[in-house]
Amino acid sequence: MTHFFKFLTLATLALSATATLHAQGLTLSPSVSLIHDTPLQRPVDFIVALVNSEPITHIEVQRETQRVLQQLALQQHSPPDSKTLKADVLEGLINKKWQLQLARDMGVRVEEAAIDQAEQSIAAQNQANVTELRRRIEADGLSLKQFRSQLRDQIVLQRLREREVAAHVKVSELDIDAYLREQQTNPDLSKLQLNLAQIVIPIPENATHEQVQTILARANTMLQRARSGTNFEALGQEMADTSFGVNGAPLGLRSADRYPSSFVSATRQLSAGDVAELVRSPSGFHILKVIEKNNLALPSALVTQSHVRHILIRPSASLTDTDARIKLSEFKNLMLSGRAEFARLAHDYSQDGSAIKGGDLGWANPGMFVPEFEAVIDVMKPGDISNPVASRFGMHLIQLLERRQSAVSTAQQREIVRAMVRDIKLEETYKAWAQTQRARAFIELREEPQ
Repeated sequence: MTHFFKFLTLATLALSATATLHAQGLTLSPSVSLIHDTPLQRPVDFIVALVNSEPITHIEVQRETQRVLQQLALQQHSPPDSKTLKADVLEGLINKKWQLQLARDMGVRVEEAAIDQAEQSIAAQNQANVTELRRRIEADGLSLKQFRSQLRDQIVLQRLREREVAAHVKVSELDIDAYLREQQTNPDLSKLQLNLAQIVIPIPENATHEQVQTILARANTMLQRARSGTNFEALGQEMADTSFGVNGAPLGLRSADRYPSSFVSATRQLSAGDVAELVRSPSGFHILKVIEKNNLALPSALVTQSHVRHILIRPSASLTDTDARIKLSEFKNLMLSGRAEFARLAHDYSQDGSAIKGGDLGWANPGMFVPEFEAVIDVMKPGDISNPVASRFGMHLIQLLERRQSAVSTAQQREIVRAMVRDIKLEETYKAWAQTQRARAFIELREEPQ
């Protein structure tokens, strides 16, 4: 079986009004107050926009605004002013509406098994089973029908994007080279993480030229000692002035844009353990040592690999998704009871090239499988056997055999960079495609009634 194509994470499937989830360890958000009809007070509703004759209502905008505010609070971001927020929310609903219409016209469909799988993945990432997930959702005021409908919409939008955008995005070797050059010469400071230690040799206010030269000579002497291997913190403790913090102590890992630009420039070409040239500031001379340096826009030298095997059953005219799911569940029960071995069942029943190897897919780097497959692996422990997992390739039963930290070869690093560049191109291509398609839609904005 070839490696599955990675596109969007399952985190995008969880953008519901009361079940806001976080990527990299999704968790259910606290409940929020929704707008409900009651016999005593029925909310006033009206149409705020038409998208190809389909309405968007005032209450829809209010509910989506609540969801966005909740997300911003969880991310500790300040919301924009109410007018800007309302305009942004309405624009988002309009874009969602016309894309769903386009998907419907193109015949994009979502089978119930895919929604089941999305629900199971969200439950697993929230360390809950499906029953508990549903209980939390309903406790937050959202019905199961509404939640699954929202999941369906998100899967439809994902498949539309894959069909209309992803297929047209290509990444060449020249694209990879250009990206690497850009990150090495002009990195994105928000993705560059630095942990620096500093020693400050202060310059008194109104110091004379001769005094500054004397201090500079002392700073250069300390710089040479730091570069010759003298313990940096011990060297820093020779400075009696502690107004700049503990001299020689690490300042902590933070994004480069949170450091003075002069510090970033001085350490731009350095590696961990290197000591920079002196940096002059109004406070004095700074000796900087790079303790740790990570560029999140570049692949790490180490990667966590997963060794997995699977059994793949492809639904057909004579075998429905439900039948395939039941069959794989029976296989799992046989293995858990000790009446069958995974490798033998995979050899006899798996409908892909890995069958001859007992379903073994070998060692895989992050991002080598499709999101629905990888999202399940991410929450498994070695030895675990998953429940049936639906993907575009069919229905899988997955076992995680082991994990390891592995050095990334140059060729593997380039493949990781290829995925990064692809994501960038996907976003750019999607924006251009969405702009063109939106221009073809009939959109009428309506004033709020007085």
